Amino acid sequence: MNDAAAAEGDLIARKEGSAGIIRLNRPKAINAVTLEMFHDIDRALDLFEADGDVAVVVLEGAGDRGLCAGGDIRALWESSKVKGDLGKILWRDEYILNARIKKFPKPYVAFMDGIVMGGGVGLSAHSRHRVVTERTKLAMPEVGLGFFPDVGGTYLLSRSPGEIGTYFGLTGTTMNGPDAIYAKFADAVVPSAKLPALCEALTKVAPGTGSAEIDRLIGGFATGEKSGPVAAMQAKIDGWFARGRMEDVVAALTADGSDMARDTLKTLGEKSPRGMVVTLKLLRLARATATLEECLVREYRAALEVFASEDFREGVRAAVIDKDRNPTWSPARIEQVTPEMLAPYFAEIGADELKFPDSK
Repeated sequence: MNDAAAAEGDLIARKEGSAGIIRLNRPKAINAVTLEMFHDIDRALDLFEADGDVAVVVLEGAGDRGLCAGGDIRALWESSKVKGDLGKILWRDEYILNARIKKFPKPYVAFMDGIVMGGGVGLSAHSRHRVVTERTKLAMPEVGLGFFPDVGGTYLLSRSPGEIGTYFGLTGTTMNGPDAIYAKFADAVVPSAKLPALCEALTKVAPGTGSAEIDRLIGGFATGEKSGPVAAMQAKIDGWFARGRMEDVVAALTADGSDMARDTLKTLGEKSPRGMVVTLKLLRLARATATLEECLVREYRAALEVFASEDFREGVRAAVIDKDRNPTWSPARIEQVTPEMLAPYFAEIGADELKFPDSK
């Protein structure tokens, strides 16, 4: 926020009254999260969980552009190029943290203001109290990087109404605040100008206050909005995306021929064919999966395969490094993604399997 905050490091954790505040503090990078920041958040949660005077945890982002633009994708790209192990280490620790946030025993409030993407979704959308604003731009755009919606994204998207999650996961389309509530990624819209007052109110919550009471407190600041533009498109989206194969999704959109169908086809045409096929299968498996942890185990297997792939390196190059927005995908068409190509993304990985600690 200011020079003093910048001097405090990339992650600021402090007590304000009865609230434990966790602030992502890389505003110039829209608070993109590094491996060390994940470790710092975990340590902060240790302290706040053990401190009887802390009633609630609040997650926020420094600056005015957003909570978090995602993970440090450039560092992952550089490690992937030299066959390094950053992906294996970072995603393991990040996914374990995502699961911890979902089960955190004290109320955890995420201020999802501005841009919230990828890893930022993992830090916020699994929390008990998820606050969006009129400025929220939430997305899981990973298929455009030769990847898939991870950090428990397959768990969240598979629980959106109808095929809304399939649509968001495959197209990477941005949600506004009410969209995020409709898709079950958030709980309440609070005007961004009221966030400081809401945070101040949370610092005065008595230790031992339950989640229902926190909901009522947040509700006093909320607009009451529950659905955005995407809700009106539910019937169309369900008709197009209720398929088990990408070829059938494309066929349904092609047959429709409407402007929205054509726009959606154009968007899909820019994504990694392999990434879309992997994403659709992960979403269908997640729908039949009971827990976030089971989805994260499956995502971790697939993520390690992505990390070793040329598609990931090419997708990041085109979007983040060279920024030419012109990736050359391998293979180039969804029809060319074979079962043999797909199998390694879903295979067990032995000693490298993601394991969760029994307790902190």
